Amino acid sequence: MSTPFRPAAATPAEPARLPAFFSPAWWRAFWPARTRINTRERLRLVAGALIGIFLTGLLCHLAGGALMQRLPWLVAPLGASAVLVFAVPASPLAQPWAVVGGNTLSALVGIACAYGAHLVGSPELAAALAVATAIALMLSLRCLHPPGGATALMMVLGGVHDLTFAFYPVLLNSVLLVSAGIVYNNLTCRPYPHMQLAPRAPAAGENSQMEADLDADLDAVLARYNQVLDVSRDDLKALLAQTRLRAYERKLTDVRCADIMSRQVLTVDFGTPLQQAWTLLRERRVKALPVVDETRQVLGILTLADFMRAADLEVYQGFDGKLRQLIRSMRTAYSSKPKVVGQIMTRDVHVADSELHLAELVPLFGSTGHHHIPIVDKDRRLVGIITQSDLVAALGRAANPVT
Repeated sequence: MSTPFRPAAATPAEPARLPAFFSPAWWRAFWPARTRINTRERLRLVAGALIGIFLTGLLCHLAGGALMQRLPWLVAPLGASAVLVFAVPASPLAQPWAVVGGNTLSALVGIACAYGAHLVGSPELAAALAVATAIALMLSLRCLHPPGGATALMMVLGGVHDLTFAFYPVLLNSVLLVSAGIVYNNLTCRPYPHMQLAPRAPAAGENSQMEADLDADLDAVLARYNQVLDVSRDDLKALLAQTRLRAYERKLTDVRCADIMSRQVLTVDFGTPLQQAWTLLRERRVKALPVVDETRQVLGILTLADFMRAADLEVYQGFDGKLRQLIRSMRTAYSSKPKVVGQIMTRDVHVADSELHLAELVPLFGSTGHHHIPIVDKDRRLVGIITQSDLVAALGRAANPVT
C-alpha cells in the first residue's frame, strides 16, 4: 500500500536560512535560473505580447475620441501585464480579475493619493502610500497583480487627479488585453482563464484516503511556506502528482522479471499422471504448474481451469463425481479418458524473458488474462514464475520504496 506524501524534515517548504552575506552561496543567488521552455513556446509568448499590445493600443486609440485630447490612450504598466498574460497564463497573478481589478483599483488608489499628496506634505510619502495601499487592497480582493503597483505609482508621479483616468485608459486597456489573452492563449493551447479544480466530495476507499492525505499535506506545507506563489495550489498538486508518476514509471523500468519472480517452481512433465498433478496443486496450494521437458523447455501450463474443462465442470451438476472420475487412475490399457498432464494442459502459454522490465510485463498480464507467467532465460529454459500476487507486490514496492 502506498503512503501519502509526507514532507521530510529538510524540505523546500521550510523557511530557508539566509546565507552569510558575500559568501559563495549568497553570490550564486544572483545567477538567473534557466527558463525551461522550448523555442516554440518562446515564440508563442513573444507573438502574443506583440498582438495583444498592438490590438489594445489600436482599439483604445480609435475609441478615445475627445478623451485623447487630454488623456493618453495606453499606459506603461500594461506592458508588464502583457508579460504575465502571455508568458505565464496559468499564474494566479495573470488571471482576468487580477489584471482588470488589480490595474483599475490600483489606479483609483493612486489617483486618491495624488489628490491628497498636499495633505501628507511629501510626494515620496504619497507614492509609498499609493503602492502599499494598492497592494493591501489587491490582496483583500484576491486580485494581486504586480503591474498594479506600477499603476498606482504612475498616478502619483504623474499628478493624475481625474478619476476618468482609471476607466480610460486603465480599465479599457486591461479589458482589451485580457480579451486578446483569452483568444490567443486558447488558440495556442494554453487554457485561459486558467481553470481551478472543483472540489470533489470524498469517496470511500484507499485511493480517496490517499487523495485526502495529499491535500492535507499540501495545505500544511503551503501554510508553513507562508509566501505568495506565482503558481496555483491546484497546479502544484498536479505537478507533484505527475512528478511522482514519472518517478514511479522510472522505478518500474529499473525492475526486471528476474528481480521479482519466484525461483522455486513446482513443475510437471508431459507424462505426469493427472492424480499426481492434482495432489501437487492441492497440497502445495498453487494454482498453476508449468509443464517442461527434460531440458526445462516450457511445453505448456496446467491450471485448475484445465482440470475443470477436461472434467466438463462447466456443468455443475455432479461436480465432485466428475472430478474424481477424471483424476482416478485407470487400469485398462485403452481409455478415452485423459490420463496424463500432456493431454489436458494449455499448450498456448505466454512466457517472458527474465531480463524483461516490469513495465513491459504489466500489459502482458492485462491483455492475456493470465494469472501466472513462466519466466525463461536466454536459452528458453524455465527459471521462475511470476504470479499476479508477485506483480502486485512489486508494484507496491515501486510506489512506496520506504518500508
